[in-house]
Amino acid sequence: MTIPTTLDTRMLIGGRRPEIDPARTLNVTSPIDGAHLGTIADASAEQVRDAIGAAEAAFASWRRVPGVERARLMHRLADILERDAESLAQLETRDNGKLLRETRTQARFAARNYRFFAGLADKLHGATIPLDAWDTFDYTRREPVGVAALITAWNSPMQLLANKLAPALAAGCTVVIKPSEIAPLTTLKLAEIVSEAGFPEGVVNIVTGGAEAGVALTADPRLGRISFTGSVGVGQAIQRTATEALVPVTLELGGKSANIVFDDADLERAVPGAVAGIFAAGGQTCIAGSRLLVHDSIHDEFVARVADVARGIVLGDPRAEATQMGPVASELQRERILARIDEALADGSRLLTGGTGAVAGAVEGGFFVQPTVFADVDPASPLAQQEVFGPVLATHRFSTEEEAIEIANGTEYGLASGIWSRDVTRVHRVARELVAGTVWVNTYRYSAAQAPFGGVKKSGHGRERGVEAIDEYLRTKNVLIDLSEDIRDPFAIKA
Repeated sequence: MTIPTTLDTRMLIGGRRPEIDPARTLNVTSPIDGAHLGTIADASAEQVRDAIGAAEAAFASWRRVPGVERARLMHRLADILERDAESLAQLETRDNGKLLRETRTQARFAARNYRFFAGLADKLHGATIPLDAWDTFDYTRREPVGVAALITAWNSPMQLLANKLAPALAAGCTVVIKPSEIAPLTTLKLAEIVSEAGFPEGVVNIVTGGAEAGVALTADPRLGRISFTGSVGVGQAIQRTATEALVPVTLELGGKSANIVFDDADLERAVPGAVAGIFAAGGQTCIAGSRLLVHDSIHDEFVARVADVARGIVLGDPRAEATQMGPVASELQRERILARIDEALADGSRLLTGGTGAVAGAVEGGFFVQPTVFADVDPASPLAQQEVFGPVLATHRFSTEEEAIEIANGTEYGLASGIWSRDVTRVHRVARELVAGTVWVNTYRYSAAQAPFGGVKKSGHGRERGVEAIDEYLRTKNVLIDLSEDIRDPFAIKA
């Protein structure tokens, strides 16, 4: 597929698509073959402030739109996503290198998210609260926080944006979206989609750019919420900036997730589960099962089987049906991954397969890294402690349940984890002890619109998806009414 010449890469601010200043541009490059895909605006701080102002102005009326009407527009948005799923998937695959069959799934999963939260839009009721005094009436209202800044990563733009935009719109917020400059094209396409769906001007705004745009967006005190998906370092910087502005933040950051295989696991399911956990999407997911913990009694056999599968993974053009793993998202990302591999070799980890960027049969000019498996990895080593965000697996052996839990919890992260076992009592015991926002059992990388997602420790805080996500975009107002006819002492506080 070639990118259509009609693709509009301009930003969306208050319903307008401002022309791109030739002096402030960023290039978008395909990781598949290094081809130039287009030019986007490197927004100035003033343009970002204009976008926030447009969202603030639109909020005055959007907050009064009944939930049933917000839901209607969201269902229409989902209809368009489903109608255009193939072209959006093709665009995203060209932009970030993910397998086409995965981006197809993510386009439809995004639509499911909008439908799920559309179902909540007209159900945001408060509660009546009985107080100690008979002659008072107290109730709560759940109201939108206002303008939300939604900042997404390059690895799954459509899905990550739906995780944020769907609950924000359902809650009655207006938004300013900033996609990663590495893979912004499907987000910019959303500018056309929200217009076709009928959203009022200014409800959805999209800015693109680098550091200046990011700082201007996250430092603005007019925001009611910032939701960010990305690296720990950037998340920490956003948290510090937002603290100065007293803006609450939802952070979905990195992970170093442990996939734990016990000796009673169904190995015919666990082997492909371990492979999918790390090599699906080229390991470029925050939930990647990048640490494989295997019971000592089955360790050698199991790890050898995983390495054999990894050797046979077909790399190439992610649009081809035969391809099982595409490129990583950028040349810089490729170099970072290869540097981590060299570091692991220097630390004494034993390389079982992979370890280089040279891939036979891969697309010329693409940013490829071989599926890589290390054994005998020290749980305290950088490979076991630091997120690689690439197709690199560290394997560990354990002897007891307690040892597995200790190794699994022994990082600064706490996003996801996996347990492979037929013992239901063990599953519940271990799931209770794992310090992670998600625990998968006898599966991995399963997502659902209804299931809350988020991390603990340096993996972030707050939740996306599930009914819990809409709370990120709402605040509670308490209303207390004195029903008595008494004249109160103005200097006394009634309790």
